[in-house]
Amino acid sequence: MMPLEVLEQAQAELPDWQHTGMSVAEVSHRSKEFVACADHTQELLRQILGIPDNYRVLFIQGGAFGQFAGVPLNLSKPGDTVDFVLTGQWGTKAFKEAKRFGLNPIAVTDEKASNYTTTPAQGTIQPTEGAAYLHYTPNETIGGVEFGYIPETGDVPLVADMSSTILSRPLDVSKFGVIYAGTQKNMGPAGMAVVIVRDDLLDRARLDTPSIWSYQLMAENNSMLNTPPTFSIYLLGKILEWVIAQGGLDGLAVRNRTKAETFYAFLDASDFYSNPVAHDSRSWMNIPFLMANADLNKQFVAQAEQAGLTNLAGHRSVGGMRASIYNAMPQAGVDALIEFMKEFERVHA
Repeated sequence: MMPLEVLEQAQAELPDWQHTGMSVAEVSHRSKEFVACADHTQELLRQILGIPDNYRVLFIQGGAFGQFAGVPLNLSKPGDTVDFVLTGQWGTKAFKEAKRFGLNPIAVTDEKASNYTTTPAQGTIQPTEGAAYLHYTPNETIGGVEFGYIPETGDVPLVADMSSTILSRPLDVSKFGVIYAGTQKNMGPAGMAVVIVRDDLLDRARLDTPSIWSYQLMAENNSMLNTPPTFSIYLLGKILEWVIAQGGLDGLAVRNRTKAETFYAFLDASDFYSNPVAHDSRSWMNIPFLMANADLNKQFVAQAEQAGLTNLAGHRSVGGMRASIYNAMPQAGVDALIEFMKEFERVHA
């Protein structure tokens, strides 16, 4: 879900952006208007996240999945050990992708025994000595599992796939070597990844790293080594302006915490519905839930869609249902879902 205000602004500007007589999707990425737009988007992101001066902000095509390859290409060489913390399917996919680049990937923690409903206890993650980096996924969308802390990795650069949690609350960027995030959750449409990389890591790329995925080359060219995803950059800027209007990350944190707590409280009080995730690992953004009678799942999803409550089917790999309540989802959306679920339970319990 994207903020309605942003969609309406984009709609109004689409035929004639900044009095150019063209859509933002038509102007040259080298035009003074679009260069200023990209610079504005980057500065807003720096302001909102408090990104230190010794970090670069990159706009790269290919989404987060592209960065499953981009990270090892930029931070390691063949034969290096790279560490992974596995708490769900996306971290596991990144782990498997790293194997394609001649690395020695090690799962220093794997929560498979809990069926990926837990995160490791704080202080238990121990990086391998000499590892090129340690990768983790702060929020796993499919399982609805989220870290309540940032792992301490010492001299080993910490890499985070923040696709589904970035901009949902304040963040200490200085704790990380690299943060990457697909834009399709809290930052706009699919197709682009935002990469935030510390300066001292820019010169580690392999010689055969594709130019468009080279952090150093992209940083040197202000993300315009090739034609960038202009519409995604433009919409990200609009969303960042919306974030500021919501009170910044502090304001969104209050809003997001309240939405999640409301829904979890309802689930915990029910004998008909349940959430499988450990209480200390519950996500603010993605809340899976089950029914006592799984035979009702398809009926639930179909009736919910008829009521205007969409995309509630759980991922095909885990089943059940899942409510994704990203930044743009209002409290009213959560309340409407709860009311529907109460009525469904009344009829089918």
